[in-house]
Amino acid sequence: MAALSVSQLSMSWMALLSYLDKSGLKNGLALLGFLWAANVSIKFAFNFLVGLRIHVLSQLTKRKDLALKYGGKWAVVTGASEGIGKAFACELARTGMNIVLMSRSTQKMEKVAEAIEKEFKVQTRIIQVDFGLQDVYANISSSLEGLEIGILVNNVGVMYDYPQYFLDVPDKKLYDLINVNMTSVIMMTRIVLPHMCKRKRGAIINMSSSAGLLPTPQIAAYAATKEFVDSFSRALAYEYSSQGVEVQSLRPFYIATAMTYGTKPNVFVPSPETYVKNALRTLELSTRNTGYWNHEIQALFLGFCPEWLWMWGGSILNQQIRRNVLKTRR
Repeated sequence: MAALSVSQLSMSWMALLSYLDKSGLKNGLALLGFLWAANVSIKFAFNFLVGLRIHVLSQLTKRKDLALKYGGKWAVVTGASEGIGKAFACELARTGMNIVLMSRSTQKMEKVAEAIEKEFKVQTRIIQVDFGLQDVYANISSSLEGLEIGILVNNVGVMYDYPQYFLDVPDKKLYDLINVNMTSVIMMTRIVLPHMCKRKRGAIINMSSSAGLLPTPQIAAYAATKEFVDSFSRALAYEYSSQGVEVQSLRPFYIATAMTYGTKPNVFVPSPETYVKNALRTLELSTRNTGYWNHEIQALFLGFCPEWLWMWGGSILNQQIRRNVLKTRR
């Protein structure tokens, strides 16, 4: 019976091909297939060349004076006590900019500020702030008053303690995801942007994430907040480009920080310092990229990944991460 079914299927397929050939549809379908393949190839080649320009050629050019270009001697970095934020603070100080560090831990910021002043001979200020609260922005605004801010880095963020299904995430964590990952970006931009528009110069770097490229199970709320950051950044870049203000959305994959559950640096996972050195070079060249050459390659191939496959693979990966994290906590 099975053999008969296969035989019938084969005959039906041959009959279909014969019909398409006689009717001329076969050539039409072949043409459609060719056009689809050409479209995919052209997009791939274009994105590859753009990535080459952003991540390779940018590393070969001489670094510009960022304070002069963006019209302010000060850079403000949120979440600056460790990880990516600390790396941004140090790298911007390396270019000669004064740094305002903002974070929850005064003790950690004092150590970072001391190291920056000693190594790079620039000024620093620290603002202790819990971005999980919504009543902190009046104080931040008054603390920044009078500073010519050329660059704002909206880096502060929170992540799940480990991947979880949505109903297992505590309410406090969900509010933190909203306030820290989203509200802080809006309100810090609201504080700094008017002065940049007045000077017709400035740059805002917003840390999004590749987790928001497609829906990601078991970090659903986190991924959604990062997709918000990307969407907000792109719209803002369009609105204020005529005002001389650059708004950039960075969408990295894994970086070796505390938020990635102890992942060690490797060829696919850069250290915060390596990532930021690469990402900062892309500022003038791109309003939206991953910030790192290897991540850009990953994003290029991910563009061909169907949503169901991404969610299936992401779910398996996050289940494994959850098991590993819980195992280490026993």
